[in-house]
Amino acid sequence: MVQKYFVDTLIYRDYYENRSDNLRPLGEWALEFFRSVAKQKGVILYCDLVIEEMAIEYNSDIIVLILETIASIAPLIKIEATAQEESEAKKLKKERKLPFADALYAVIARDNDAILVSRDNHFSLLLDIAVIRKPEELI
Repeated sequence: MVQKYFVDTLIYRDYYENRSDNLRPLGEWALEFFRSVAKQKGVILYCDLVIEEMAIEYNSDIIVLILETIASIAPLIKIEATAQEESEAKKLKKERKLPFADALYAVIARDNDAILVSRDNHFSLLLDIAVIRKPEELI
């Protein structure tokens, strides 16, 4: 079975901006994660909301560049969130006081048998919904 990963927006930003937090090479770890997905013949999933979140920081040309570059490293598949997933995410957002995107990403990852890849602390409140790992835990 092909391993699937749903990648949070911050990981794309870590990669593109080659970010670090003064101690850890977050951009390098993101790149190594994408390479490890390719080596194991896995796939990376994303949805429209990832693009919408990227659009807060980047113009459409940069977003296309990021996605094309990652697709040249590992298979990248766009999926659509279902109305049921969005409804469940709205409920989780309210119940757990989380950003909608975080709740939706966890639900999408679960429903697609994917590992959610993020370093956002909000996801610690969603460990009962999806398997969540940091990039460096997967390389």
